[in-house]
Amino acid sequence: MRRALFPVSILLALPAAAIAAAPTALGVFEGWGAFRDPATPRCYAIAAPSATIGRPEAKGYASIGYWPKSGIRGQFYVRLSRPRRDGAELRLTIGSRRFILTGNGVHGWASDARMDAGIIAAMRAAPSMSVESTSTTGRAIADTYKLRGAATAIDAAALGCARIR
Repeated sequence: MRRALFPVSILLALPAAAIAAAPTALGVFEGWGAFRDPATPRCYAIAAPSATIGRPEAKGYASIGYWPKSGIRGQFYVRLSRPRRDGAELRLTIGSRRFILTGNGVHGWASDARMDAGIIAAMRAAPSMSVESTSTTGRAIADTYKLRGAATAIDAAALGCARIR
């Protein structure tokens, strides 16, 4: 999603406070980026889907987040490319592992920290992952992510917030 830094012309037009609060890129690793947001503070690894079925209605992405002041480490989150029908199952498939996520609308996340850890472990070992459900119009939602670079981005995000307490 955020693959490049802001163009200089945009930075010059922003107030100094907005520039200071902008996320800092920790690195881009294949299709995954790692960022630190000092205002929150939080760090995250993030990627856009490499493929979707149908025309996206929202900007989909998957992320692994760290909020050190809240004690949250390695939390999985996905934003779907289309809103999900109420009650429709939300499945994350990584290699041979399947996870049933929680969420609503375009939002999905792991049900607990143990599932977050399992998702991250699976991401480190597989070449891709897909998130599938049924849209509000009854059509299939399938967002696929390449995982090359994900482990490095996740590690960079973890290290980016390691000293914040």
